[in-house]
Amino acid sequence: MFLDLVWLIYRAGNKAAAKEGLALSGELSSICSVTVIETCNISNSPLNNLLNSTTSLPDLAVVLGGDGTVLDAARHLAKHNVPILSFNIGGHLGFLTHNRHLLNGKNLLQNIIEENFSIEKRMMIEAKVEKKFTSESVIYSKEKSFANEHKYWALNDFYLRAYNDEISPTCTLELEIDGEAVDQYKGDGLILSTPTGSTAYSMASGGPILHPGIAAIIVSPICPMSLSSRPVIVPATSRLVIKPLGTRTRRVKLWQDGASAALLEPEDSCVITQAQLHAQMVVLNQSPSYYRTLAQKLHWAGSLNKNKDF
Repeated sequence: MFLDLVWLIYRAGNKAAAKEGLALSGELSSICSVTVIETCNISNSPLNNLLNSTTSLPDLAVVLGGDGTVLDAARHLAKHNVPILSFNIGGHLGFLTHNRHLLNGKNLLQNIIEENFSIEKRMMIEAKVEKKFTSESVIYSKEKSFANEHKYWALNDFYLRAYNDEISPTCTLELEIDGEAVDQYKGDGLILSTPTGSTAYSMASGGPILHPGIAAIIVSPICPMSLSSRPVIVPATSRLVIKPLGTRTRRVKLWQDGASAALLEPEDSCVITQAQLHAQMVVLNQSPSYYRTLAQKLHWAGSLNKNKDF
């Protein structure tokens, strides 16, 4: 891989990532230009302003942190086809990251230059918020203002939950798939997940784990009030429309990969489809298999987890 410009991204406040970033920046600067980016948090990322102001895109983005930092980078860089190489420093599970010890390998940069790696394209999903066109169709909140339509992207998931927990923590959401009304979910909300996100919020809500090579969308209700409400898996080509039901006080909030996105009122709708773009994740040859990663992160298989040949 030809490296002319590399973006080095790490989470603000992560001292370990800052230390590793400083060391890696010194190594990289001997072969290419390096831009060091300190991200604030998932709802206030500097990447958007940087991408709007620059004319030079990086050949590679190196992310030091946890899955949240990687998700933020992926949402911003996927549309520009920038490959992402990530290392778990200060994160928790780290499903999307390499082990930290690989960062200090003697041949790391050489392997990148000689292309001793693979690029795994991860499916993403798109949400389009469609607001009923009235004189009040623009909603103002403390976070953002939204016009009649806006698009969002997620690598892990979108989820919709009641906006004002002080009124009621529950909401009622109607789901339509490919033009057919399927169900009305009453409970804490609804998760729309990619296979990559199947090990995140969806799994915590009882959803299945999908291999990232499977093209599908998981629909997982959050604490449904009906025992018959169960997670379902639909083809990635499906068009899912979610509509909040009830009075105007029953606002619902849309979240993208855990970051605040938009507010919906009854008669608004959120359309979820497979995105045309993919997150380009660099996978080093020393990385464990997907199943090995599951076993390690989720503490599966008892003694098998200690077997290096597994």
